[in-house]
Amino acid sequence: MTDAPRGRSAAHVILTTGYTLSTGPGVAATVSYVADAGRHVIVDPGMVAGRDRILGPLAALGLGPDDITDVVLSHHHPDNTMNVGLFGNARVHDHKAIYQADQWTDRDAEGYELTPSLRLIRTPGHSPEDITLLAGTDAGVVAFVGDLWWRPDGPAEDPVAPDRDGLRASRQRVLAAADVIVPGHGGAFAADASAPL
Repeated sequence: MTDAPRGRSAAHVILTTGYTLSTGPGVAATVSYVADAGRHVIVDPGMVAGRDRILGPLAALGLGPDDITDVVLSHHHPDNTMNVGLFGNARVHDHKAIYQADQWTDRDAEGYELTPSLRLIRTPGHSPEDITLLAGTDAGVVAFVGDLWWRPDGPAEDPVAPDRDGLRASRQRVLAAADVIVPGHGGAFAADASAPL
């Protein structure tokens, strides 16, 4: 598990479980919160039926938008990014840079550590820019994969993927590193042989 984070101190909560049956018309992102070493991270604050679907569960954790230190965008499709502006104080991470206020800092996401328990890796396939956040927790490694998998059932053949071979290779990479997968539009599932390739 060379991609796995060095640490195991992160904790996570799925704030809202997304859904989609195809590429529309009804789509909602799975939005997650991850905490470690003073970092408060939101993953893929995308399309939801209402902002309360993100902010309500966050408030139940005792946090507001200004408490969020980092946002990770798995890729740049609107259904995964629509609500990034809710977190105006956060550093925003994508495949190539960190953005905050009026500052743009170039860096490759591959192997970038937010903390020893939070590592980014490149996982292209659904789009060329896809990244995954690997979170080391006391129960194992949780992979926040965006649309590398849309839901627990795949789809095995992503209808919008420009690189199906790359998608399969990225899925295999995640399966080798993770114990649990949080997809872009569904509930978490085990990173085992039942995961669609």
